[in-house]
Amino acid sequence: MINVLTSADVFEANAAALFSAVDLVVDHDPDDGDHIVPGELRRFLARLRLLHGVPFSYLVPDAELLPIESIRFFYLDRAWTDALVQGVLSVGTISTADRTQLEAVYPHIRDDVDETERTIRTPSGEEPLAGAGGTITGFLLRSRAVSGWPNVHVRAYRRDVLEDDVLTTEAESSPDRMKVLRMERLAPAVLLVLFDGVPAVVHIEEPRQGIQFGVRLDPEDPPAERRAKIKVRDRATGDPVPPVDDFTTTNSIDVPFRPGAPGVINIGALRERLRTKAPTNGTVGANPPALEPNDLGLETLRFPYRQVFGDPEDTEDLEFFDLEQFHIQIALPQWTATVQTHLAGLQQ
Repeated sequence: MINVLTSADVFEANAAALFSAVDLVVDHDPDDGDHIVPGELRRFLARLRLLHGVPFSYLVPDAELLPIESIRFFYLDRAWTDALVQGVLSVGTISTADRTQLEAVYPHIRDDVDETERTIRTPSGEEPLAGAGGTITGFLLRSRAVSGWPNVHVRAYRRDVLEDDVLTTEAESSPDRMKVLRMERLAPAVLLVLFDGVPAVVHIEEPRQGIQFGVRLDPEDPPAERRAKIKVRDRATGDPVPPVDDFTTTNSIDVPFRPGAPGVINIGALRERLRTKAPTNGTVGANPPALEPNDLGLETLRFPYRQVFGDPEDTEDLEFFDLEQFHIQIALPQWTATVQTHLAGLQQ
């Protein structure tokens, strides 16, 4: 008796053969071990998951969504990025047999890409993360700070580990610090950062390169009358004069500028004001000693500016911000109507 093979029989036979053989086909990568997917393809798909090569207009379809001097935090939809990877893989499928092979191998591809996306960006001296990734979050920053500070530092933490202005390296090695999966300038003034997880606090800080000197603006002054000030430090210890968080007549001086030259500091007058105000061993005498060059450098030394996003008041590490996560505030039909109205206005 002759058995007639149907297309369903062929499909099932191909699938069974692939499932039994796929575990035997292993690509050995000296960088990150054994995988089913070849290293070059695996890294390409992982970079695609992290939005490498995705046109910026797909990320921000309208410039008004990312205005000048703004930052936008977001979640990355894994269903969207998985569909992106599947779309790339589908380019090579022509026949039913090709699609059968892809369906059989795809679970292994997904697992390999899940691991590889966490190793695309591995700074020197940092151990690569192992295992599949989870939720990916990030932000887009459009600001002159991006072009002004090409090497700006970005750190994310699962919880607030330190006070905002504390100067220590403890936060660098904190176990609550989250991995940055991607950090890239998409334009001179646009920065894209992706995190491996959902942070509670994000620090954006000036590059720690060289020595910086400067003055501060008094936040209590009206913008039109804002004056430059310097908070004085003890010449013997370098400690700031209390209160640390406020400008007062005892802990700060007004910065003198040259007549007819706004913004140009009068160094001689500044040195004299600091001489009479900066204490030595906690006291200021009737006739303080001259301010030496090293003292002037100490008084005008400025540490890198740090902008903190999150809850800066969490000094006891108790808050986890579950209630402050993003929630949709507008219904899809209403948002669709808003977008259509805006597009119609652009076409007129």
